[in-house]
Amino acid sequence: MKIYTRTGDDGTTGLLGRDRVPKHDLRVEAYGSVDELNAVLGVVHAHDTGKLFGGLLPSLQSSLFDVGAELATVDTKMLEKLARIADADVAKLESEIDRLEADLAPLTRFVLPGGTPLAASLHHARTVCRRAERRVTALAARENVSAVLVRWLNRLADLLFVMARWANSKAGVADQVWEPRRGN
Repeated sequence: MKIYTRTGDDGTTGLLGRDRVPKHDLRVEAYGSVDELNAVLGVVHAHDTGKLFGGLLPSLQSSLFDVGAELATVDTKMLEKLARIADADVAKLESEIDRLEADLAPLTRFVLPGGTPLAASLHHARTVCRRAERRVTALAARENVSAVLVRWLNRLADLLFVMARWANSKAGVADQVWEPRRGN
């Protein structure tokens, strides 16, 4: 199978099913941002040389493929065949957040992104996740998008933030807090 098909040379792309839409379509922006997040999580996984997060990162990446497939599908019959994000998946993210936060000092101030390369890449993933969330909610304002999918992305961004703090903590690197500048 060839990697190129030339079908997108006209500025359109195919959704799962038969529909074609412009490459700048809100749906394409949404699942494209999810795909970008998945790639950034690949970088995070490469930085996790100590295997702090075990199978969590590949599991999140697999879930992001499910999210992308759901977003790339408008055919209701095809949607029924897909693995879809459910409330139980949101609960799993919340459980993981609670588990990691139990090891951390309570948050009292804003934290600057950074620290170890692993933590910094997790902060980067968090911001890409927030962009994906914004793209998905923009799509949801115009078309039918599962509300649980939006909640899952919101919780995933929270988890990535906590993972960054936890990675720094395990490396003995303190959170760097934001010191607001004083006005004149």
